[in-house]
Amino acid sequence: MAADFELTFLGTGTSIGVPVIGCKCRVCTSEDPRNKRTRSSIHVRAGDFSVLVDSGPDLREQALREDLTKVDAVVYTHSHVDHVVGFDELRAFCWHREDPLPLHATSDCMATLKTMFGWAFSEENVFKGYIRPDPHIIDGPITFGHLTVTPLPVEHAKAETVGFLFETPGAPATAYIPDAKRVPPETIAILKRADILIIDALRSLPHPTHMSTEEALAVIAESGVSRGYLTHLGHENDHHELEASLPHHVRVAYDGLKIRG
Repeated sequence: MAADFELTFLGTGTSIGVPVIGCKCRVCTSEDPRNKRTRSSIHVRAGDFSVLVDSGPDLREQALREDLTKVDAVVYTHSHVDHVVGFDELRAFCWHREDPLPLHATSDCMATLKTMFGWAFSEENVFKGYIRPDPHIIDGPITFGHLTVTPLPVEHAKAETVGFLFETPGAPATAYIPDAKRVPPETIAILKRADILIIDALRSLPHPTHMSTEEALAVIAESGVSRGYLTHLGHENDHHELEASLPHHVRVAYDGLKIRG
């Protein structure tokens, strides 16, 4: 019997989203709903446990669209604005909790969260209904019930950045790396355990801090996964045209797409 596992792409866009403000290119004006991309984030459900990856600026819109009403923990990839600035929307997942909400982040990312949202981490924050975080520094695999979440260190600009490998019995091991320019050998070694790899593929042309389509496909091939998905996509990518150009086992992710175990 398949595991009770579901991964939802809340957002698949780059930091400015698609359509881009003021842009009239053919992708930004496309009527294909798969070309409408909010900022990159996923939600993972394993049994009764609900894990949110990042809290971007579109979190409210994404949660309403997917009827997401329960989050048991948040894990952060890195401290860039498009992955953390929706922090205040986490209030909606704290209203019915008695305990603080566990937040897992690297030391660099946690420091940014505490600087940007100091009121939430203050000892004076005792009011029910506010975000009451329970901070945890990522220093190895995290366990949520039967779900194991292993950090995947990658290189992305100057920010300390990780992806995550989600493993639960009976479901495909699924890796998520939304922001990266280089995946080091030690992370490739962990990816050998994965069945599915979701990875940053900003555009076809090279970029100084993000992978191009070609670079992403190279990592998918090196990891040996049976399925790949491209995410963190800019408006240079038309969904249909990009997917038609890819190997048969690689797909273009889109907002609302679900992977089930």
